[in-house]
Amino acid sequence: MRKCGVLLPVSAIPSQYGIGAFSREAYTFIDLLEEAGQSYWQILPLGPTGYGDSPYQSFSTFAGNPYYIDLESLVQAGYLTEQDCEQYDFGDDDAYVDYEKIYLSRFKVLKKAFQNSQIEKDEAYQEFVEANAYWLKDYALYMAVKNAFGGKSWAEWDEDIRIRKEEALKGYAEKYAEEVAFYQFQQYLFAKQWFALKAYANQKKIEIIGDIPIYVAFDSSDTWANPELFQLDETLTPVAVAGCPPDAFSATGQLWGNPLYDWKQHEKTGFAWWTSRIQKNLADVDILRIDHFRGFESYWAVPFGAEDARGGEWEKAPGLRFFRALQEKLGTLPLIAEDLGFITEEVRALREAAGFPGMRILQFSFGSDANNPYLPHCYDRNTVVYTGTHDNDTTLGWYESASEREKDHFRRYMNVSGKDAAWDMIRLAFSSPAQLAVVPLQDILGLGTEHRMNIPGTTGGNWGFAFRSEQWTEGCTNGLLYLSRLFGRNGEQIAALDAPPEEEKQLENAENN
Repeated sequence: MRKCGVLLPVSAIPSQYGIGAFSREAYTFIDLLEEAGQSYWQILPLGPTGYGDSPYQSFSTFAGNPYYIDLESLVQAGYLTEQDCEQYDFGDDDAYVDYEKIYLSRFKVLKKAFQNSQIEKDEAYQEFVEANAYWLKDYALYMAVKNAFGGKSWAEWDEDIRIRKEEALKGYAEKYAEEVAFYQFQQYLFAKQWFALKAYANQKKIEIIGDIPIYVAFDSSDTWANPELFQLDETLTPVAVAGCPPDAFSATGQLWGNPLYDWKQHEKTGFAWWTSRIQKNLADVDILRIDHFRGFESYWAVPFGAEDARGGEWEKAPGLRFFRALQEKLGTLPLIAEDLGFITEEVRALREAAGFPGMRILQFSFGSDANNPYLPHCYDRNTVVYTGTHDNDTTLGWYESASEREKDHFRRYMNVSGKDAAWDMIRLAFSSPAQLAVVPLQDILGLGTEHRMNIPGTTGGNWGFAFRSEQWTEGCTNGLLYLSRLFGRNGEQIAALDAPPEEEKQLENAENN
């Protein structure tokens, strides 16, 4: 059945405490999706962020971001008072997340909640810690030790704990037991609040599309706790790191710097770590977008220490053997393959053999020829179409900066004036053959370049977009509902061509907002 949804990171939800959270505003957003005939809420990775604030560079691929813990719920639980929350500076711009202020304040208020909680007496907490020990034990210790070393990467820790000598692990765990418990407490609150919110969404027939990066950060509990699974030398220094080769967008390629997997070692274990990772992430969401899918067929390996990605080489990955192993252990995998960028016939064949839907970005469609694979008439049904993603400009921003050739193609393809490019693009996505159409919230609100989420290849100034509740108008609800009905994406069996004239008026109002 054809469906549609909205892309919005949790961080961008309206909040009185500086960053989106699992708060009443998140529940309200789910209500809006239901009213607008949407079936999916797509988010970005939920992991704890570090330097650069990117959700794609997390301290753990299993843990959740403590910034998303709702403080009002902690007040209701008696862990905090409203005065406790109000004494900290979380930033004063409700249209942008000030990550520095969040970092400097959020852990202080969470520490106060921890100290007031007597959480060690909570049986549900104890059960959570035990059930999640396979990742939580390493993550909590990693964060406690990281703090003890002033926030330094594990590569700069004292050798005994850096190489995980048994006596060092035990000694640090005992010395920093309270700090370890604090990080376990954070993860318990995160899970408790997130699963309550997800249950509410599912009750409203809204499913969550999550996101998982193919790689993990070098400075993460994942790499520290499992060095044998990565291409590291005897000193635990990377041999090669991840990136992508030079292309039309970058003459020097992209040097991401993530440690590469030792796929032979993973295969020897039956891909046990990956199985746990996918299983955990699929427990958190309903569907999972897997980033940089082409890296499972072959990956660009750049020698460690290189200044850019030009000196890399393609190396083979396990491909279909990997996905077959996961399917044998986990059953059907509800995955979306992010198959953008340099895609070969081998990558296409892998995606088709695995059965995963691929992605198409409408902003990539215009200015070339009629056979551009991003144009909707070239899609097959097993596709997820986006107007743009978190890495794209907003559609309004894209159109305003597009070449005259692109603008002309855009207008002629849809027979529109270009006066309202964002809603024209939303209509095109909904009308396409793709089984799922997803639209970033910025396009629904008609926002410009200044509200984009991320500029790839840059650090600083990204990931800060947030929206205000009043920006979502009745026109947004009516416009999305009208289009979802018109193109059969809201599950209702109706004769869309017989839609009453007032619904046309609702769409017109949405486009003019």
